[in-house]
Amino acid sequence: MTIRRVLQELYKFLPNDLVQRLQYLNSSLVFNLILRFQSQPSKLNLKPAMVFSPHQDDETLGCGGMIALKREKGVPVTVVFLTDGQGSGGSMSKIKEEIIQIRKQEAQSALSILGVDSSDVYFLDKPDGSLRDLLGESKQKTIEQIIELLKKYKPQEVYVPHYKDCHRDHEATYTLVKEAIAQLGVDVDLLQYPIWIFWRAPLFIMLQLKDIAAARKLSITEVQSRKQQAIASYCSQMQMLPRQFLNRFLGSYEIFFKVEL
Repeated sequence: MTIRRVLQELYKFLPNDLVQRLQYLNSSLVFNLILRFQSQPSKLNLKPAMVFSPHQDDETLGCGGMIALKREKGVPVTVVFLTDGQGSGGSMSKIKEEIIQIRKQEAQSALSILGVDSSDVYFLDKPDGSLRDLLGESKQKTIEQIIELLKKYKPQEVYVPHYKDCHRDHEATYTLVKEAIAQLGVDVDLLQYPIWIFWRAPLFIMLQLKDIAAARKLSITEVQSRKQQAIASYCSQMQMLPRQFLNRFLGSYEIFFKVEL
């Protein structure tokens, strides 16, 4: 059993409030350590970007500031959602189709605040929680969908969740997009945005030195309030996610980890 699995099992025996406090302390420590000592400053560039998000809200939490900054400069940004988001829809009385539509509407509202046109937002509608289980023809079809979007928009930067992000859909999104880039054979900057990794596991268990060395920090002070407004657009999610978890994404910096292809 891995250390990550041991921690997950241990948390099951602790009160939920205590678990969230421990996770908040860990998340704050890790984020600030990387922000202050282990990351290089990154200046906003004018490279067209494509953001791949496993669920509706990950793109805004992890990249909302970057998206808003680029759009203010007129830089093209495309956002692609891989799953339909039905797995975290709040009230169990809501039918799946209703949850899916709510999450799509929230995504469009959030991205509109960040400056992304609805024509530049795509939903691949894979079942929430299924990305790691895609095999054979189904997996290749998803990769081909990603390839077609890369061909159409020709981004110079591609953003994906961290490859150790402690969530099966997040880690699978990284794998699928990286494989699509490899099959297409294009030269792009691939950057990872962390969502759950700081919250669910201690830094030195999950990240290797090479991971930390690839950290970049981007100041988003100019658009911080817009990112906060966009996050608030995800009403169905804000009532489900821990407040302390969300607070980490409301600050003036975003951290990315560059991948060497």
